[in-house]
Amino acid sequence: MKLRRLGAAGPMVSAVGLGCMGMSGMYGPADRAESLATIHAAVEAGVTLLDTGDFYGMGHNEMLIGEALRTIPRERVLLSVKFGAMRDAGGGWVGFDARPEAVRNSLAYTLQRLGVDYVDIYRPARLDPRVPIEETVGAIADMVRRGWVRHVGLSEVGSQTLRRAASVHPVVDLQIEYSLLSRGIEDGVLATCRELGIGITAYGVLSRGLLGGNWRADAAATGDWRAHGPRFQAGNLEANLALVEALRGIAASRGLSVARLAIAWVLARGEDIVPVLGARRRGQLAETLAALDVALDAADMAAIERAVPKGAAAGERYAAAQMASLDSERG
Repeated sequence: MKLRRLGAAGPMVSAVGLGCMGMSGMYGPADRAESLATIHAAVEAGVTLLDTGDFYGMGHNEMLIGEALRTIPRERVLLSVKFGAMRDAGGGWVGFDARPEAVRNSLAYTLQRLGVDYVDIYRPARLDPRVPIEETVGAIADMVRRGWVRHVGLSEVGSQTLRRAASVHPVVDLQIEYSLLSRGIEDGVLATCRELGIGITAYGVLSRGLLGGNWRADAAATGDWRAHGPRFQAGNLEANLALVEALRGIAASRGLSVARLAIAWVLARGEDIVPVLGARRRGQLAETLAALDVALDAADMAAIERAVPKGAAAGERYAAAQMASLDSERG
């Protein structure tokens, strides 16, 4: 397994991470046995970074990973955990809470559900507009001093917030969406991260399945939130699938799948970027890992840029209310 360092002084991790969200119902029903088998297969293949959130399935995802960890040595994985997103009994989203007392409370429950003594990277899922980032990061830093957290991370924040956070405690990585269809970080956030020595853990690398190469207009299943995403709406979806078809020609000329090409593109954007891929089946995992063997040259990158230029995606990556909560969209 190839390795990359998270940030200037962060931990070494596998060049790709496993995002576990889809194993807890966010993309429709998931198979528990297959999910556990996928986690085990990833670790056996050398994947060390497992990403989760305490709100994925309202704790289900952490308990699932905890079950897998009963037979996986703790030192073989780095656990990246998001907190702060609040949900109601119906599964709805009801805001964010990143107060210092919420940090302490959320971490206590996370450690219990995972069955571990510490998490490797702990991060607020979004910026809480009511709480200065210095207070949130300061509370996580206190958990670092107590040994319950190893590193501080952030998610979907902009340059100004990154600078304020880094003034309190070193930040090893920013988790943020980055793909051929979502390149907003290139407008300033990526440069700020590199200036501050903060790594990128990129999610949404396959644009929630659009860049997987197999999406159909009728593919959203019951319970799959993508059915409500702007890029999956009529008109937008057809335009985005046309971009996928343009990529397919480039991929075919290299003997690759569209998914493998899209993952390889993100890997090629810098050694400080670690894609976190949401495989929930072993077949998807194999496709992810195969991208590590793809080397794109300047001609490949230019051809991809012509096929899918920056800003070509139709529709925003989230609905309007969610976009408004993204500090990263404010630069």
